[in-house]
Amino acid sequence: DASTTAFQDAGSWVGVMSATYNLVSALAAFLLPVLGRKTNRKAVHMGCLVLGGISLASVGFITDKYLLLVPMIGIGLAWASILTVPYAILVGSLPPEKMGYYMGIFNFFVVIPQVAAGVVMGPISHHLLGSDPGYPLVLGGVCLVIGGLLTLRVNDEAMEATQKLKR
Repeated sequence: DASTTAFQDAGSWVGVMSATYNLVSALAAFLLPVLGRKTNRKAVHMGCLVLGGISLASVGFITDKYLLLVPMIGIGLAWASILTVPYAILVGSLPPEKMGYYMGIFNFFVVIPQVAAGVVMGPISHHLLGSDPGYPLVLGGVCLVIGGLLTLRVNDEAMEATQKLKR
């Protein structure tokens, strides 16, 4: 019941959790490119996605509201990486004269899965996951971990060539 104090308190706490992961994400967005240049962008992205996936899945099991702030750190790191690292990897492999064209196509591959998830997750949650609100979070976490592991298959030749030159 949206008119109850408990509902209002829960909504306020979701705001605190959202602020936490957004703050972590904003700060991490400055750190990840530096870390990626010193190590490997693919490894940084994979690590962030795996940590974010584990963090997101854990939200489905945590019952203490204060403890829910811990996975927001991992989710914030994953979000920062999602918004920066794939573009950095892509830019390094594009011909400059076609950059706008390819970035536009890349954005389709960012938006289309979001729209598809918005359309299908309701029925999937209701029919396959038993309407338990924690299960979609676990499914999302598993998908992030899989995405992180698939990052190992990404070709980041520009970064690898730069690292070879530094050695």
